[in-house]
Formats: sequence, structure tokens, C-alpha cells
Amino acid sequence: MKKWNEDGFTLIELMVVVIILGILAGLVIPKIVGKPEEARRVKAKIQIQNFKKALRLFYLDNGFYPSTEQGLKALIEKPTTGRIPKHYREGGYLEGHKIPKDPWGNPYIYISPGVHDKDFDIISLGADGEEGGEGNDADIESWNLDKEEGS
Repeated sequence: MKKWNEDGFTLIELMVVVIILGILAGLVIPKIVGKPEEARRVKAKIQIQNFKKALRLFYLDNGFYPSTEQGLKALIEKPTTGRIPKHYREGGYLEGHKIPKDPWGNPYIYISPGVHDKDFDIISLGADGEEGGEGNDADIESWNLDKEEGS
């Protein structure tokens, strides 16, 4: 016949396991929680870099950048207003043939000629969708991609 304390775990053993799991969760969860916003910021930077490359190709083919009014849409459709490109690439300049929104669902801001860069400026307003901000709410700007903390 078995004694009752030889089977299973004691209350103290279970409490020790729960405490250990709590400590581990306290160490791991804070590191995981900040990653989605960091990933969104990285994605926005990559998208801006892709726009910059596509705009440079547009310029090489046509000798000018799309105007602010033509916007980034000029990378997927030949503009029909303003200065019309004579050597527009068939199929446009961006894969997917659509202008993505920033990772927070807001449109990118395109200004040409640029205020900060002579050719053009591209801006994502960050998580808050408003100009300025700090941390995850900070704007992501084409002329500051290398200067932003954590880059």
C-alpha cells in the first residue's frame, strides 16, 4: 500500500513551480511586448527606402521627380496632370502596383521638391498619426532614417 505523500506533488512544490514561472514571465514578457512597435517602425523605414529607390528610378527615366500633387501614385500610374513623363516605365516603379500605407494604416506624406532634402521628403507620422511625437509616436522621415535612434 502506497502512502499519500509518495504520489503527485506537494503544495510547496507546486508553489515553487508557480513562483519560478512568475519570475520567468516577469523577465520575458517586457522584452516581447515592445517588439511589435519596433517592427512597425522598421517596416516604415524599409517602405520609405523602397519609395526612395523607386523615385530615383523615375528620375533616371524622366529627368524629374513627381510633383507633390502627383504624389507617390506616380510610381504606379503614369501621371496625366502636371509635368508628364515621356519615358515612363511600363508597369510603373513599385512592385505590387499599389502604394502601401504606413504600418499604422496612414498614408505617407510626399513633398517634392522637399523641405529638408532638395529632391523630395517622405514622412510617416508614426503610431499616433500626428506630426511630432516621441518614441513610437515619433515621425519617421526620409532625411533622418540613419539618424534615428536604434538604426
